[in-house]
Amino acid sequence: MTTDQLRTLCDDIAREAGAFAHRARRDLGPGARATHATKSSAVDPVTEFDEHTEALVVDRLRRERPDDSIVGEEGANHRGDSGYEWHIDPIDGTVNFVYDLPGWCTSIAVLLDGVPVAGAIYAPVVDELYSAAKGAGATVNGVPVAVSGATTLATSLAATGFSYHLDDHRRIQAARIARILPAVRDIRRQGSAALDLAYVAAGRVDLYFEEFINSWDVAAGVLLVTEAGGTVTAFDGSDLDVTAPAGIVAATPALHHAVLDGVAEVTGHDRDD
Repeated sequence: MTTDQLRTLCDDIAREAGAFAHRARRDLGPGARATHATKSSAVDPVTEFDEHTEALVVDRLRRERPDDSIVGEEGANHRGDSGYEWHIDPIDGTVNFVYDLPGWCTSIAVLLDGVPVAGAIYAPVVDELYSAAKGAGATVNGVPVAVSGATTLATSLAATGFSYHLDDHRRIQAARIARILPAVRDIRRQGSAALDLAYVAAGRVDLYFEEFINSWDVAAGVLLVTEAGGTVTAFDGSDLDVTAPAGIVAATPALHHAVLDGVAEVTGHDRDD
């Protein structure tokens, strides 16, 4: 498949999977809490719909791309030999899904030798498909998008998220918020790393930073931001390893350096100027 064909496949599967989860959520009724278990901690939920949606995605991929590898949030892993690897988050923003809040999505990306080449994020509640292919730009529902023109941190809208690990992770993140909040216009916590990155790509927020995340959270979003003209790195300013993203900063090029300074002051990450 060409990169463009891979992008079309990402788009198609993300729409199908997101629509499946959306129907299931609607069937529960407005405001009804989705039954859930927990994973890494008492505040990290997983529902049967996460698992069923991931199974749908994996079934499609195994039929259409049998030689590719698969990494799924809910444990669907397959080792192929093609060099292509799919990173899947069937419902990113599961807490929002459980509580019937709109901030959740399906995120799918395909990597070649560890580098994202195509990806899609579908937010079914608002019927928005964010899509990108390497070298071909980023779109929302087919319309090309670009990161904002923000150049000043003080008038920028930031996005971030918090870890589900109830140890020092949240204490570190709270300290970072206390440091950065006075420096920006405001901070949004959407509850979905994938949507945060999609919003950076679309110019809806100017920057995003988060630590203690996983590849399936950000693989599609990283490609969206870079294809929309943004800058994405690790916290120390080095190239981001999408397969193991310990921490991520995504921003307009003019803001990126200032955001790195802010997170480094809290975490102690060293970086080259």
